[in-house]
Amino acid sequence: MEKPRLKFWQIWNMSFGFLGIQFGFALQNANVSRIFETLGANIDKIPILWIAAPVTGLIVQPIIGHMSDKTWTRLGRRRPYFLSGAILASIALLLMPNSPVLWVAAGMLWILDASINISMEPFRAFVGDMLPAGQRTVGFSMQSFFIGTGAVVASALPYMMTNWFNISNTAAAGEIPDSVKYSFYIGAVVFLLAVIYTVTSTKEYSPEEIKKFSEDNAESAKREKYNEELIEHSSFTKKGIIWLIIGLILFAAFYFFIYMDYGLGVFFGGIAFFGLLQILVGALTKQNKTESGLVAILNDLYKMPKTMIQLAYVQFFSWFALFAMWIYTTPAVTHHIYGAEDTKSLLYNEGANWVGVLMSVYNGFAAVMAFFLIWLANRTSRKMVHTFSLIIGGISLASFYVIKDPNLLLISELGIGLAWASILAMPYAILTGSLPPNKLGVYMGIFNFFIVIPQITAAAILGFFVRTICNNHAIYALLLGGASMVIAALMMQKVKDTN
Repeated sequence: MEKPRLKFWQIWNMSFGFLGIQFGFALQNANVSRIFETLGANIDKIPILWIAAPVTGLIVQPIIGHMSDKTWTRLGRRRPYFLSGAILASIALLLMPNSPVLWVAAGMLWILDASINISMEPFRAFVGDMLPAGQRTVGFSMQSFFIGTGAVVASALPYMMTNWFNISNTAAAGEIPDSVKYSFYIGAVVFLLAVIYTVTSTKEYSPEEIKKFSEDNAESAKREKYNEELIEHSSFTKKGIIWLIIGLILFAAFYFFIYMDYGLGVFFGGIAFFGLLQILVGALTKQNKTESGLVAILNDLYKMPKTMIQLAYVQFFSWFALFAMWIYTTPAVTHHIYGAEDTKSLLYNEGANWVGVLMSVYNGFAAVMAFFLIWLANRTSRKMVHTFSLIIGGISLASFYVIKDPNLLLISELGIGLAWASILAMPYAILTGSLPPNKLGVYMGIFNFFIVIPQITAAAILGFFVRTICNNHAIYALLLGGASMVIAALMMQKVKDTN
């Protein structure tokens, strides 16, 4: 028995919460580098301050996914996590623009990103829970629409505050302008209300119903049985030792003979830590202590479906490019195009506001293209659509280097918006068809590894790249991001798209 097809407005309601999630995410992306620079961060240190966000996602998403797979309350399976994350994120949005010093702002980014992840991760699994295979592309594209729509307004809020409501766009040295503060306050309210709307307007299938749908699908049942079989403890131990040794060797080599900063330290430390986790899981498995969520998550990690592994490479290069864009668009535009270096100057803040508009444009175009991509995928294939979109996005991101008129950047943002719409929908629609239904949450969390790891990589190397190789010219980070997105398009040719 296949899940019943949902009506348009039912899919609308179950996706509406993403409008609020993207308000928080877009305010973070468009303004955090500005906040960091205002509070005294040097341009080459900004990636390190951002690293808390992806590290948080790496830890939080698989845990939340695993927990939501096992949860059933009066509120449902995924909805308790939507709501709790929204409450925490709204509080963080109220506090962040009032950070008195840089380290407080960095800490608030950590809390904000963790809270957004608590809300966002179950939303991805929600589509797989509620929709039959034939409607999943529609479901994820509807999420893309709300992501784009939310980000249009959220990214442009400081500009709107200044130009529509005459709220101050400058402040004393070390203080955040009121235009940014009020934008974050509005974001906090919208985030919470949008998620509450989805929680109250959508009901979930019970665990018994989900199991029934799975039992009627022979391939899903076979996949579930495979995932329940545990990997031998010796395999975890051997792999863990290898990962630990590699991490320690790389850390020592860079520390003593090449170059070391906080980003690289986190990167190599993460490799060693992953080795330690595997050794721990090997010991727990040997002692038959296999009820631990850590044991389940690492077993699932090593039993990823082939399609998921293929998509992992695409995601790595796609999100490396996006993270380079989010970190460096503000300094690249203000320095390379506006020629402004002083964060207190009117010209710098004019350029920073224009970045908010640019972010709004690419998100708005993504919202429109979300529905066009459904039509195009139905007539070609999701694989072809994603490949084409990534190539256009990569070229558009690299074009920032040659454009001198800020207004012409709007054209570039259309190409980036096309890629963004596809990144938010096509990989998830392709992935969901390859996953066992009882593991949707944890696998969506694990899939986030391939969003987070490239962000950590970007945070680890981009500061060194911009400072040492590019003489602090942030525009070269966008060129590197454009090349990375084109590589992702080439990797997409290896992906097998099946339901």
